[in-house]
Amino acid sequence: MAFVTTTRRFEAGIFDRIASAANSVASSLNNYRVYRKTVSELSALSGSDLADIGLNRSMIKSVARRAAYKI
Repeated sequence: MAFVTTTRRFEAGIFDRIASAANSVASSLNNYRVYRKTVSELSALSGSDLADIGLNRSMIKSVARRAAYKI
């Protein structure tokens, strides 16, 4: 007695790959917007306001990077 087993391998079509790339670009753009907005808002604060929240001007970009890119 013989048995036949068929397996299918899923391969993403061109439209799936395009949609995935578009989602990736949109996500990256959104992260960059969050980064720029955070930098802008923190830069607008005075030195004493920044000190109140435990920051100084040299930390603004790294804080914004962590907020936007979740690193």
